[in-house]
Amino acid sequence: MKLMSLTSILLLAPAASFAPRLITRGLKSVRFAATSSALADASLTSPTDDEFEGYSTKTAFMFPGQGAQVVGMAKGVTDECPAAKELFTKASAILGYDLLERCVEGPKELLDSTEVSQPAIFVASMAAVEKYKMDGGDVEAATCAMGLSLGEYSALCFAGAIAFEDGVKITKARGEAMQAASDAVESGMVSVIGLDSEATGRLCEAASEKSGENVKIANFLCSGNYAVSGSLKACAVVNEIAKPDFKARMTVPLAVAGAFHTDFMAPAVDRLAEVLKDIEIKKPRIPVISNVDAKPHSDPEVIKKVLATQVTSPVQWEKTMQIVLNGGFEEGFELGPGKVVAGIMKRTDKKAKMTNIEV
Repeated sequence: MKLMSLTSILLLAPAASFAPRLITRGLKSVRFAATSSALADASLTSPTDDEFEGYSTKTAFMFPGQGAQVVGMAKGVTDECPAAKELFTKASAILGYDLLERCVEGPKELLDSTEVSQPAIFVASMAAVEKYKMDGGDVEAATCAMGLSLGEYSALCFAGAIAFEDGVKITKARGEAMQAASDAVESGMVSVIGLDSEATGRLCEAASEKSGENVKIANFLCSGNYAVSGSLKACAVVNEIAKPDFKARMTVPLAVAGAFHTDFMAPAVDRLAEVLKDIEIKKPRIPVISNVDAKPHSDPEVIKKVLATQVTSPVQWEKTMQIVLNGGFEEGFELGPGKVVAGIMKRTDKKAKMTNIEV
């Protein structure tokens, strides 16, 4: 079966009107399957970590994650926007190779590699911010920010919590560490289309039992669209039983290096924590909603812990989108390559106003 990217899978996913509606406007109607102990981990907070309580999601700035990359990206923005070109120059000096060349010319296999795509998407997303500002956009209008997995680093940089240069260093280290963890054991990811989160969870339990190996939900994207991660054997069983036994619409293996956002990535945690230890993180100027627990954090030390935990924790994007919609949301912007994040929001609420600032 052909491997596909998350971007391609999103185009196949059912729209909100087709998918089982487990999430609607009004938080009391939200139901989510049990996901990770990280959601209730008391260590991911502190007495000074509640400064964003009662925040507004009126104007939300969102950033894409790995899988949004495409050969040719960033050429137009760097031709037209000197500030964007300068970001690529700075990043290339840190990385030790010409990042813009890899974005514009590829080859695809190189750009798609985890260790290249992660800094590439981060820099391209920050270049999109510069394009937005050049075109007269008001970044100060943002009331909150968030990013899908890797995109959380872009959101933190946008919010002033992480310096751009440090963001390049972290995403470089993150990509390398996740690639190394993926190389250590055969694992993968599968997109499950057409089931709600509870049914997808039961599918993972059945596949784990039948294979004798682990697979679990890794990305809670939107109802009817979940990505599961696990051993290749367990992922193969997911593909085998999803349609006949659980009535899934379809399953498609994802073109990723390994089982992201599960314990398969545990070897990457120490490496990432080591890099984060030497990085200055400031209190964000606006709330940045975490993928780990769908909450904004104001304590820099807690943010470091959350970022280290993120690579082994499920992405709580479905819950994040519902929180955004119920927090006074009026308009959202996706800044960076592709339209994955805006597409997920539209599948959550087809009336949601989203604008893409593409590169």
